[in-house]
Amino acid sequence: MKILGGTSRVSVLSLRGMLDEKVKPLSSDDAAQFSNDLFTILTVLSTSVGVRRALTDNARDVAAKAELISNLFAGKIGSAAQSLLASAAGMRWSSPSELADAIEQFAVEAQAVAADKNNEITKLEDQLFDFARVLTANPELRQALNTSADSDEGKVVLLESIIKGKYANSTINLLRRITVLRRGRNIDATLAAYSHYVSVRKDRMVAHIRTAVGLTSAQQEKLSAALAKEVGKAVQINIEVDPKVLGGISIRYGDEIIDGTVINRLTEASRALVS
Repeated sequence: MKILGGTSRVSVLSLRGMLDEKVKPLSSDDAAQFSNDLFTILTVLSTSVGVRRALTDNARDVAAKAELISNLFAGKIGSAAQSLLASAAGMRWSSPSELADAIEQFAVEAQAVAADKNNEITKLEDQLFDFARVLTANPELRQALNTSADSDEGKVVLLESIIKGKYANSTINLLRRITVLRRGRNIDATLAAYSHYVSVRKDRMVAHIRTAVGLTSAQQEKLSAALAKEVGKAVQINIEVDPKVLGGISIRYGDEIIDGTVINRLTEASRALVS
């Protein structure tokens, strides 16, 4: 799993709030289409170094970037996906390729949202894991899907002959992408990446709380409501009472951490004094 650079990570966290707002009102079908639009963007970013550099060049005018996005995607993808890309192009990235990495993650997460709106996100997660076992048990299939000798269309036909009717639509949609849009990885690594991104989206429904003392029912309800407003759906909270944090509270959901514990503030103060 590739770890994004610090600058890119900050941009991803900012963009995730935009992603959540865009997918919140969508139906399952519309979320799936939004995912398809992001995958269309990813295909262009993955095949053109020039486009990646143009969209991440901090010296390039914002209007010029918007014009490039319009020229590339107008009439091909929806406005929501274009808007997300335009916002991403206005942010800073550790390297041009990490813009594509972020769009890939959000494309997978949008498909996970579509599955969740059909109450199938756990099924999606389980079926991706199941397909990983299928590849392990069938090295000939893995080789056939990894080879560059066959066409993308041929590999998709082979894939669908094996999984059609057995997996949910969201799973099939992602497995098609895994087969033809590996971005220099083998199919196993791509499948592992997509499975991780689905888990990230699923984990955004569960918040892990560390606190020095237990929370009252009223405090738990208030915290749950605030997190639900942030992510756009109900959030289950798991509370760990840990006296070592001394005071304050730490919240982790998905790949985001909000650490307001006393021990963390003391650690940061110590680092500041040393530096």
